[in-house]
Amino acid sequence: MISIKEIQIICDYYYWANHKILSQTALVSLEQFIAPASFPYGGLRGTLVHLVEAENGWLSRLKGLGEGQEFDPQDFPTYAHLEQRMAAEEGAMRLYLSGLSDSDLQGHVRYALQDGSRDRILWRCLYHLANHGTQHRAEAAALLTEYGNSPGDIDFNVFLDETGRQ
Repeated sequence: MISIKEIQIICDYYYWANHKILSQTALVSLEQFIAPASFPYGGLRGTLVHLVEAENGWLSRLKGLGEGQEFDPQDFPTYAHLEQRMAAEEGAMRLYLSGLSDSDLQGHVRYALQDGSRDRILWRCLYHLANHGTQHRAEAAALLTEYGNSPGDIDFNVFLDETGRQ
């Protein structure tokens, strides 16, 4: 059975990797931040807005509050606006996680999507959120690298090494 300690490590990795992306995003020009790109959510801003929107949506589902908010990239005209929202969402998620026990992780999360309803085990929802972030951080990393601001390696093993975890 998975423990809250293990989920905390996965979530710590999620935020560590997000911060690697954000630290390099802070270095790009406004033009680069808002520029369109061919990724599914557009350029750097659109991709990162999707990342934080998904986190908001999952936290809302996990709390039984519905789908969460829809975010418009236009509502984040600068990096500073996005960074502030991402910090708020991280704080809310960490607070939520701090209240969970090992047995809570086995509970069910039920929610509806346009194509039908879902019933998932809580820890799998949290794992999905971290995994979902991997895809979009990779897209953001590609753009950042193109702009001359690579975030470097954001692999889980690098996280373990940098944070001194086994």
